[in-house]
Amino acid sequence: MRNARYSKGRLLIVAAFALSASVFISGCQSATTPAVTAPGQIATDDAALAARVKQALVADSGLRSLPISVATYRGVVQLSGYVDSEVQIQKALAVTRGVPGAQSVSNDLHLRSQ
Repeated sequence: MRNARYSKGRLLIVAAFALSASVFISGCQSATTPAVTAPGQIATDDAALAARVKQALVADSGLRSLPISVATYRGVVQLSGYVDSEVQIQKALAVTRGVPGAQSVSNDLHLRSQ
């Protein structure tokens, strides 16, 4: 009888440690938040979206040589830098809006002083 109580107490202690370890480990798992997209759009992470926008800007011959920086956060693309004309700003915005996964575009492009 005494041995049965000892075994039961030991089992409870092991179960308590196992439960607390399980809670601790599950709390350490990273929780990724999936991108919220409308049907038909490509769900992507921000780094991949930024790379696609940069690639699209470089593919355009009128924008290739301009120092345009691209930053993304949750599908919002921010363009910053200096360009030579208003036409280049509008072209950069249009190219960026055409990239799949770009939810919206924030314009921080400025005209160079002449």
